[in-house]
Amino acid sequence: MPNTTKPFLMLHLGLGSFHRAHQALYLHQLQQSGDTRWALAGGNIRPDMAETIDALIAQHGAYTLETVTPQGERTYTRITSIQTVVRFDPLLSGLIRLGADAHTRIISFTVTEAGYYLDAKDRLDLNFADLRADLEAVKDGHAGSTIYGALTAILRARMQAHAGAVTLLNCDNLRHNGDRSRSGLLQFLELVGDTDLLDWVKAHTSSPNAMVDRITPRPTPAVRERVLAATGVDDPAALMGESFIQWVIEDNFIAGRPEWEAVGVEMVDSVQAYEEAKIRLLNATHSCIAWAGTLVGYTYIHEGTHDAQIRQFAFDYVTEDVIPVLDTPEHPCPINLANYRDVVLDRFGNPAIADTNQRVAMDGFSKIPGFIAPTFRERLARNESIASVAMLPALFLAYLQRWHAGNISYEYQDQAMDPAVAHAICESADPVAAFCADLSLWGNLAGDARLVAAMRGAYARVQQFMQR
Repeated sequence: MPNTTKPFLMLHLGLGSFHRAHQALYLHQLQQSGDTRWALAGGNIRPDMAETIDALIAQHGAYTLETVTPQGERTYTRITSIQTVVRFDPLLSGLIRLGADAHTRIISFTVTEAGYYLDAKDRLDLNFADLRADLEAVKDGHAGSTIYGALTAILRARMQAHAGAVTLLNCDNLRHNGDRSRSGLLQFLELVGDTDLLDWVKAHTSSPNAMVDRITPRPTPAVRERVLAATGVDDPAALMGESFIQWVIEDNFIAGRPEWEAVGVEMVDSVQAYEEAKIRLLNATHSCIAWAGTLVGYTYIHEGTHDAQIRQFAFDYVTEDVIPVLDTPEHPCPINLANYRDVVLDRFGNPAIADTNQRVAMDGFSKIPGFIAPTFRERLARNESIASVAMLPALFLAYLQRWHAGNISYEYQDQAMDPAVAHAICESADPVAAFCADLSLWGNLAGDARLVAAMRGAYARVQQFMQR
């Protein structure tokens, strides 16, 4: 269905590799089918990826995606769904202008889990300096550098322009990501004191929950070289992703949406089962392999996945502790979780992806409370063992101690970590107890004797693993 009028826009905040290998691809496929009613625009809310943004602007938003199967088969697609690429400026003027355009009907975002600054009770954590700085900037009428500061500036301009309702679509690995990012935004607006905007956002936006999945490593020069050899195009914005792709979205759009179901997106009433399976079986397992692999000197995820002992850690965690709480007689899971587990491990073992431990290991201080601690709570509530799930935070503690000693071979990035707190845990006379007492990691489980006992046992196993 060709479109001769101006298309509706989906404005995306965060033009990183994942968005360009995932949401942008789905819209590209829809456009290629003849449905050109929607286009993408996007930019970053922080001054990162400048070279990639420059390349995308020079290429009018187009770039090449290399797709790799577990068997090593590579295919190449020129993605052309991004109509407008916005160069970063501290005022976010380009993003605000697009966000206030009535043709923009969806504002989506990918900022990583830690970028929502939510504590264990889903309250904004004002211990973060950049969040506090954003509050002051927004109170003074400026844009901010966090997702909340950026959205506030964009939505304020949209309200003033009488541009109509808009959907806020979270594309991050955050459980209940629509509900929780919306809660964070509303709390932020309350703290800012802009009651008019708060009321407008409540009435004129929706925030669907969504689950996204595709392994997309940071692009390397080798990707650009392969793209040039295969296509004849020298593309500095080229990137690579695995062949597996999935997007499940709660169908809760206040101002229309693309007909994504025509290109394989699953539009559902509830994403909860998909979210839990993905976060616990894929995301948590991914981190387990990255932390363990780093401890024994591996560089890539596939190396750890093919290490029998590391693979067993991951397999046991899922099989013994996760599947029994996600698939019960009272609440049967619509997904075959054992099959899902095996597919995930096959995907992680794909050497062609060359995904690094450095990329996957980051943000442990948000991944433990978000991806791992819920399994502890549910197992303990049923008086069941937490021996297998305890291996994951035990691996992270050993990893953290390596970081503390300066013995990680790459820079560890963790937006949710207070380095002083992390160093204090490692310097404690009893690091296991100090780690288990941290409220940001464990919330109401902090200091629980059952948690401490399980962690002591798991930590001893990790020490044996590192000395093998």
